[in-house]
Amino acid sequence: MKLLVESSQKNKLYDTYSDGIILPLNGYSVESVQYYTLEEIKEIVKNVSCEVFIKMNKNFMNEEIDSLKDILLELESLPIKGIFFYDLAVLEIKREYSLKVDLVWNQTHMVNNYKTCDYYYSKGVRYALLGKEITLEEIKEIVKQSKISSMVEVVSRPSVAFSKRSLVTNYWKDCGKEGNSSLMVHENGTNMDYHLLENEDGTSFFLDTIVNGTCVLKDLYDAKTPYIIMREYGLEDCFEELIVDTKDYIKGNCLDSSYLEKYKKLGDYTNFFFRKTIYRVKKNG
Repeated sequence: MKLLVESSQKNKLYDTYSDGIILPLNGYSVESVQYYTLEEIKEIVKNVSCEVFIKMNKNFMNEEIDSLKDILLELESLPIKGIFFYDLAVLEIKREYSLKVDLVWNQTHMVNNYKTCDYYYSKGVRYALLGKEITLEEIKEIVKQSKISSMVEVVSRPSVAFSKRSLVTNYWKDCGKEGNSSLMVHENGTNMDYHLLENEDGTSFFLDTIVNGTCVLKDLYDAKTPYIIMREYGLEDCFEELIVDTKDYIKGNCLDSSYLEKYKKLGDYTNFFFRKTIYRVKKNG
């Protein structure tokens, strides 16, 4: 089981502590807090020895397709491990140009069963970032049944939604106030707080609670899950220590109970790992 990390600080990639790093490409990715230009990525790739994945999980407009082709052709020449994608244009370009770079299916809520994962595998997709709304048992089923290499986000302040609209700007405008590109909101239905971050591509929504999946690592390890992901945003004060300890925990076959005890400090929120998503029809009245 390999550990991938996504840093929130450009001066700290954590490449020496992890098996791989995730670099969101500026202008081509969303739902991150730190982005990198193509030139920065080229320089990073030359200087790290770990696996490098590029995040390109944006939904592209027709007028962006030509530049998307150009970027993918440039990335093809770099020694990167794979590209996270949302828009099927990325897959089509890979197939059209017979690109060798591997892809990570990253369509958020849709990555939730092994049959669909196998469909994308048959189309040339090697990896899948499993949805955050499925349970641990459902994750283990996909890992066991699908030919695709699964990735599971285990510790993070997770991204939960994205809008192409400038929602934060519009909010401040409607309020008649000056504000920055960041906003905290409270959702009454779930009684949860969310952090909104806006840039030129739109608005990303992050849950303002740390999902602590350290307790499921042994289950994922025993299930032979290929990759787990930890994202630094919201964990800057302890992230380096966390990933160093996590690597040691994995190397020791996930048997060190002191690791689990130590990282109870991240809280007890485990999102959907032990909670099924159930849809019910609401009756009128």
